[in-house]
Amino acid sequence: MHSGRTIFAQLMDFVPTYEFRKCVERYNGNYKVKSFTCWDQFLCMAFAQLTYRESLRDIQVCLRAAQSRLYHLGIRGKVSRNTLAHANQVRDARIFADFASLLIAKARTLYATDSFSIELDQAVYVLDSTTINLCLTLFPWAEFRKHKGAVKLHTLLDLRGNIPSVVIVTAGKVHDVNILDDLILEPGAIYVMDRAYLDFSRLHRIQQTPAFFVTRAKANFSRKRLYSRPVDKTTGIQCDQIVALTGSVVKKKYPEKIHRIRYFDAKSDHTLVFLTNNFTLPALTIADLYRNRWQVELFFKWIKQHLRIKTFYGTTENAVMTQIWIAISVYVLVAIVRKTLKIDQSLYTILQILSVTLFEKTHIFQALSNTGYILEDTDISNQLNLFD
Repeated sequence: MHSGRTIFAQLMDFVPTYEFRKCVERYNGNYKVKSFTCWDQFLCMAFAQLTYRESLRDIQVCLRAAQSRLYHLGIRGKVSRNTLAHANQVRDARIFADFASLLIAKARTLYATDSFSIELDQAVYVLDSTTINLCLTLFPWAEFRKHKGAVKLHTLLDLRGNIPSVVIVTAGKVHDVNILDDLILEPGAIYVMDRAYLDFSRLHRIQQTPAFFVTRAKANFSRKRLYSRPVDKTTGIQCDQIVALTGSVVKKKYPEKIHRIRYFDAKSDHTLVFLTNNFTLPALTIADLYRNRWQVELFFKWIKQHLRIKTFYGTTENAVMTQIWIAISVYVLVAIVRKTLKIDQSLYTILQILSVTLFEKTHIFQALSNTGYILEDTDISNQLNLFD
């Protein structure tokens, strides 16, 4: 695999190129393209993500400075700012969206046997969104508020490996709860959500799948207590109840019983009320499941800090979507490499190493595992030493 090839080229060996070509053909991505193909575009944008390039000109300067190595990086077309800008603008972003979905499916298979802080047999997903603010003058298509533009990154995060199983990118004005209509629910899985997704007609759809939800109640939650379970208040659980919704409209939307848990978090000094349709898991486990919802917040924070999705190389909707989907592909690709090579380093450490070693010609495992990594001097000199 190594044989004197750059780390970037070895990294791209983990990309299923056959599947990428099928995505390109699906949307005629290379139609009338002579030199700078969709694959060249993907490689340039992936390079920009891995090395934290700030602009298209920055990408052009860095790659042209290494012109003699571009062939070994896998880039066959000539890299120029205008060519890359045009490709991002006109080539269908769904190419990279579909390809990111393929990488996500591959990563989820690799991480399927991983465990997290709670030992459960069924899959656990966390649903949330993050807003990426944009200037409404430069991005008039990204409507959010009257004088503000944004796009939303809706993510369903699999807690086994913290791999996003579903990613949906929308304009900022799309309400979070609408994403529940687009999800293909997995029977038996547990979906953890905050109060933004509290819609009883949609929660009833989860109940009928059948799957489970864990969410928080709003302050005006109206219910009738049917019976209570005994609790140990030293654990933070203040009450564990089975309730029924009251009110003709709400009861019609969700006619089933619901599990209500009130929990006091001593660390934050807050009282939280959880709602779930799972009646078998202990109340404390439900509280722990909701606490794990923080993993999706860490995921959003991570990709915003370490990938280029807050500043964009183009202003059109297609260019923004292309950049976001390639950034997600890079994140998932690094996760695939980490699992495949059984590297103990964190994703952050791996990205930091890649950012400064992409042009080096050493084995990728040696570089990323940090096990006695030494860059050998391949230059052979016949000059005699002047001093012993």
